[in-house]
Amino acid sequence: MIRFLQKDNRVIKIIFIVIIAVAVVTMVITLVPGIFSDTDTSTDTYATVHSGGLMGRYFGTSTTISTPEVQQVAERILQQKKYPEMVLPYLMPQAAQALIQREVLLQEANRLGLQVGDADLRRAMQTGPFAQALFPNGQFIGEDGYANFVQNYFHSSIQDFETQVKKELEINRLEAMVTGGVTVSDQDVRDAYRQQATKIKFDYAVINSEDLRKQINPTDAELQAFFKQNAARYKDAIPETRKVAYIALNQTDVPGGAPAVTNQQVEQYYQGHQKDYQVPDEVKVSHILHKAEDLLKQIKGGANFAALAKANSDDPGSKDQGGELGMIQRGVTVPAFEKAAFGMQPGQISDVIKTQFGYHIIKVEEKQTAHLKPLDEVRAQIVATLTRQQEADQQASFAQQLATEAAKSGLAKTAEAHHLQLVTTDYVPANAVLPGLPDGAKLLTMAFSGKPGSAPQVTSTGEGFAVFQVEDLKPAHAPTFEEYKTHLVDDFREQQLPQLLARKTNELADKAHAENNLAQAAKEVGATIKSSDLVGHTGQVPDIGDLSTAAPDLFDLKVGQISKAINTGHSGIVAKIGEKQEPTPDETAKNFDATRESLLSERREQMFAVFVTALTDRYEKSGGIRMNKRAQTGLAQGMQG
Repeated sequence: MIRFLQKDNRVIKIIFIVIIAVAVVTMVITLVPGIFSDTDTSTDTYATVHSGGLMGRYFGTSTTISTPEVQQVAERILQQKKYPEMVLPYLMPQAAQALIQREVLLQEANRLGLQVGDADLRRAMQTGPFAQALFPNGQFIGEDGYANFVQNYFHSSIQDFETQVKKELEINRLEAMVTGGVTVSDQDVRDAYRQQATKIKFDYAVINSEDLRKQINPTDAELQAFFKQNAARYKDAIPETRKVAYIALNQTDVPGGAPAVTNQQVEQYYQGHQKDYQVPDEVKVSHILHKAEDLLKQIKGGANFAALAKANSDDPGSKDQGGELGMIQRGVTVPAFEKAAFGMQPGQISDVIKTQFGYHIIKVEEKQTAHLKPLDEVRAQIVATLTRQQEADQQASFAQQLATEAAKSGLAKTAEAHHLQLVTTDYVPANAVLPGLPDGAKLLTMAFSGKPGSAPQVTSTGEGFAVFQVEDLKPAHAPTFEEYKTHLVDDFREQQLPQLLARKTNELADKAHAENNLAQAAKEVGATIKSSDLVGHTGQVPDIGDLSTAAPDLFDLKVGQISKAINTGHSGIVAKIGEKQEPTPDETAKNFDATRESLLSERREQMFAVFVTALTDRYEKSGGIRMNKRAQTGLAQGMQG
């Protein structure tokens, strides 16, 4: 769905937050180091949060954070951020801290009497982000409709759903109380808008670090000295390597052939997974975003809707498709748009609809009522799913059988007995590519965590399984000077480059200021002159990057002034301002309220972040947060395995 029709980010966040308790914690992923560690006899409890203070620890309320909760949050972060699977163990501390902070905030809200009652919950349901779904036209959809809504969208019971909503309302109340006194002065607002709206154009001289790198050519004597000085750095420069023997197998190697899926299995799977085959209410629409009374007259007069959309719509995401948005579901667009779209039949065209994004004319192309897909429609899909599952089970079982045989007879005899190929690698590093395996990463991870001669193990390989055994290893060690000379040249250059770049850039800046001539100074030091476009504070400029990060001081210069040396790490820059456009008083006045709200929101977020950190630190120091070392260790090992 196009962005401008999507609901406010805060609303989307709330909707996803209340799915289950663990979803909430992505709001407060802020690491707080040094949490007090303790030992627990069970690994089911990852951490416990007690009321603050010594008395609270023994007599107050406490909340346990389970290991499955922590793992679920880590996996949720992994999915949302689209990180690779290998990052998952490193997300565990973030997930744990987020859950801990949420419980600390809830306890603080309760301590301050900010509890949310049933009446508060009802008001939130009637006026908040769920109002359109639960109270269309101000009328409650009924208990059955409410239960279906919660189950379909949040896969939760009503009780759990309402509990999570109440907790979020409590945290919102606490945040409002903490940040209620935040203010910004009129001058702060004007300064903030001037910073946002000012644009500059400038010439700039560039010293490229890659060009400088080529100028660093150490002698063998310099490299020898560098090698000796950094002996500790290179003591394990040649990584550990291991020799691994393995038998790879896939479905074609499993005795008995592919499994047969029965009708009974298909029906059982269908009955147990009906939520996967629920089709929600959907409507296929096209729209024109425009102040559109005249366009509406043309459409009702027989004009082509798609042609008018291409020519007139202000929505860049759909105009080139003739205004087509595709199929949309309830809860995706803003309420006014949704009400109009779902209230019409295919072929109908709306009157002009006003939303916060502008004026719309909506045409309904197709409509689909919520229903359950019949079994016959999804039978082939289920058969394929069950076949894959059974094949994977067969392969895993056969691989385990081979591992058991290999533990007695050895891998070679086991492979020969089953007409399989035994592969024995050379000494390979942990990131090697193993021949014959679609994905050997998991095998190598396990191989490098075990000991040579250990019993054969089984692991998945992406498209099958492998039975493997570590035969030998060569520990990490230091290289000789000659075998590592090429690396030493690169490392030497890397060490010298920052100093050389800083020296050259300062030389360029000094010459430019002394001669008041940037072009001449650039020529003398071998820098390249370039020119920027007219850019704002967050603009991107080649060789510099984001100006707000790399060179914010440029916006403080006057036309004709030359900047100080700017070192971006990958280049050295000196700039001369050629043009500067600042907002007019009228522009500032026009954007004053929006800027004030943005600035207030930013400062409230900053204040609440400080509050959360300080509050968590207070709980930590009072012993109110207890971490279970056994659970942490066990979970990390389980995820690596």
